[in-house]
Amino acid sequence: MSDLESFRSEVKAWIAANLPASLKGSGARALTDEGDSSIWGGRRVKWKNPDSKLWLERMGAKGWTAPTWPTQYGGGGLSSAEARIVEQELAKAQAPQALASFGIWMLGPVLLEYATEEQKMEYLPKIVRGEIRWCQGYSEPGAGSDLAGLRTQCVDKGDHYLINGSKIWTSYANYADWIFCLVRTDNTKKHEGISFILFDMNSPGVETRPIKLISGNSPFCETFFTDVKVPKNQLVGKLNGGWEIAKRLLQYERQNISSGGFGGGGGYDLEDAAKDYIGLEHGKLADADLRARITAHKMEQRAFGLTVRRIQEESKSQKGPSPATSIIKYAAAKLNQDRTELLVEAMGHQGLGWDGEGYKPEEIMAMRAMLRAKANSIEGGTSEINLNVVSKRVLGLLDHQ
Repeated sequence: MSDLESFRSEVKAWIAANLPASLKGSGARALTDEGDSSIWGGRRVKWKNPDSKLWLERMGAKGWTAPTWPTQYGGGGLSSAEARIVEQELAKAQAPQALASFGIWMLGPVLLEYATEEQKMEYLPKIVRGEIRWCQGYSEPGAGSDLAGLRTQCVDKGDHYLINGSKIWTSYANYADWIFCLVRTDNTKKHEGISFILFDMNSPGVETRPIKLISGNSPFCETFFTDVKVPKNQLVGKLNGGWEIAKRLLQYERQNISSGGFGGGGGYDLEDAAKDYIGLEHGKLADADLRARITAHKMEQRAFGLTVRRIQEESKSQKGPSPATSIIKYAAAKLNQDRTELLVEAMGHQGLGWDGEGYKPEEIMAMRAMLRAKANSIEGGTSEINLNVVSKRVLGLLDHQ
């Protein structure tokens, strides 16, 4: 038996012994707008299912919420091949995701690259164990696509920094324990005047206000900072060196958004919905035009999946994601918007429901998912900005005056 085969046997046995019975076969579950702590962890949200908390504790202790991170920081210390085996065996067991976290997806990877050893030891183990839930303080009312135009001020007060300003579209800020935040520490320069800092959302002067979207949900918040005091040892990287970290983190964000997909549609399969609502003629979908567009969409999805796999393999050799993540972020947004629109169209007038007894839950979810998908081409970097990144950083095109 090879080392990997032996490792697979060990993983399978561990999952069988440690996955709580109530969670077996449940698979990954979606995050609710109230903050499903059974997935996200953190100290500010109550656990809905004690077994989910137990599963997170066991996975965190094993380091398998971040399987390839070094063991000294709480990670699993696994190779890419071993991490893939863990992922495969968890999927076979239909085990729920123990932890879905901005700390895992975005912050942790840049801390591994840019943080001091003391910062790594302080924050990374807590991220692995799901003890702190993070939010991202990037966009501002006057600095969205032009993120480098941000104005949130961070002033050196000798023994601490003082932060004043605001952020917008801060996902789940009202449930977050801590924030990783871009702030301006030099007003005489644009990109070179930005720093990257971490601080507690319970700090005096921090206020969050949920933003209600047209989908009826409120995953995003306005976040305000008024004379927020932050210890100086919570600055990550160099003073005024935050733009480099910000760009790197966005690559990780786009990679994870795209590889994980945006979801949507309440889990209703597009092809199954079309068959249920439109029906078949001679074994084919009765609406020939919709059939052709669904087929084209499935082909694009297949091509997208292959492209994601190629870029992921390239990122391993490059020790991290490349600007090519902007390709998959752009494509993933377009694919999800197309999918949710096709799903509502397939349902006909039943896809237009908002609430009420005349509509099934999946029909209501389809409409809300279509509306929610409109933000896919904005969040994680607008599609226009991502196209600029592709043209300059991937294709090597230069601006011509």
